[in-house]
Amino acid sequence: MKNLQEILKNKTVGRKFNFGPGPATMPLSVLEEVQNELLDWKGLGLSVMEISHRSDEFQEIAKEAESDFRDLLNIPDSYGVLFMHGGATLHNAMIPLNLSNAEGTADYVHSGHWAARSIKEAKRYTKVNIAASSEEEQFTFFPDQDKWNLSHNSNYVHITPNETIGGLCLKELKPSSIPVVADYSSGILSEPIDISNFSMIYGGAQKNIGPAGMGFAIIKKDLLNKAQDITPTMLNYSTMLEGESMYNTPPTFAWYVAGKVFKWLKSIGGVEAMGEINHRKANKLYSFIDESNFYSNNIKKPNRSIMNIPFLLGDDNLNKLFLEESEEAGLLALKGHRSVGGMRASIYNAMPEEGLDALIEFMANFSNKEA
Repeated sequence: MKNLQEILKNKTVGRKFNFGPGPATMPLSVLEEVQNELLDWKGLGLSVMEISHRSDEFQEIAKEAESDFRDLLNIPDSYGVLFMHGGATLHNAMIPLNLSNAEGTADYVHSGHWAARSIKEAKRYTKVNIAASSEEEQFTFFPDQDKWNLSHNSNYVHITPNETIGGLCLKELKPSSIPVVADYSSGILSEPIDISNFSMIYGGAQKNIGPAGMGFAIIKKDLLNKAQDITPTMLNYSTMLEGESMYNTPPTFAWYVAGKVFKWLKSIGGVEAMGEINHRKANKLYSFIDESNFYSNNIKKPNRSIMNIPFLLGDDNLNKLFLEESEEAGLLALKGHRSVGGMRASIYNAMPEEGLDALIEFMANFSNKEA
C-alpha cells in the first residue's frame, strides 16, 4: 500500500485549472510545501494539525503569518488583525453587533448578492439606511461614492468592493468622515489598497488567502469596546483581539497555510507585483470577450472586477455543452451563479496565466465551432 506522501504526490500530477469562486485554486508551491511538511513539521514528529495552538511552535506560526499579512498590506499598528473561524457571513452579524446598536443607524451600499446578504443580517441588530443601490440597473455598475446618501448619525457605511457573483467592483475609495467597513473576501491581496481609507476590512480566506473555514478582520482599535450587550462573547471583536484570535481554538491548519501563502506572495514581489499580474490576466480575458461576437460581459467597464469575470454565450442553449466540454478540457467550475446565468471565471491570485490562456483558447475554439 502506498504511503500518504506518495498518494499526495500523485495528486499533483495532471492538475486542472479551477475557476471556481471559492474554495479557490491554491499556489502549487504552497501545496507542495504543505505536502512535504504534513507528517512531520520541522522535525517535531507531528503534523502541524496535531500541535497545540498554545504551543510555542504554533505561536511562532501565528505571529509570523500576522507580521507578513501586515507587511503585504502596510497595516498600521493602530489596527488589530484577527484570524478566526467563519467567513464574511459570520462578520455580517458581528459588525452591527460590535459597531452599532438597536437605536443606531448603519449605512449600506447595495451592489449585488453579497451586499444584500450583509444588509439582511444587519437589519436584525440595527437600523439600516440604503445609501446607494444599482439594483434598478441589474447591478451592472458600482454606485458612485459622490452620490451615496449617508445618514448624518451613521455609525458606519458598509460596502462590498468586489461582488463575487456579479463581477463588479469599486475601483477607488475616497476618504470618508464616516467609518468605512468593507467585505474584501474576493479582493483581498489582489492589488494595493490604502488601509487608512477603511476602518474595517473583513472576509473569508478561501479565495486569496488559504483554505475555507477561516475568516480575517482588520479593524481600527478605536472602534472596539462598543459591542451591544446581546453580543455573544465569541462574536465580540474586543474579546477576540485581546485573546490574539485564540480565545478558543482557532482554525490552526488554515492559519498555517495562510502563512505560507503570504510568504509566496512576498516572494513574487508582494501585492504591487500581484496587482500588475492580475490586471494583465483580467485584461486578456476581457479583451477576448469584448472582441468576440459570441461572448459578452454586461458590467460597465469602469467597474469590472479583476477577480471574477462573468460572461454570457451567444446562445443559452449551448451552456450545458460549454460546461461539459470545458470540464473535459480540464477547465473546472465555470458555471455562473443562477442569479446571473451564463459562465463565470474566477481568476484569483493563484490562477496562473497558463490557465487564462487555456480558457481563452477553449472559448475561441468553442465559438468557432458553435457560432
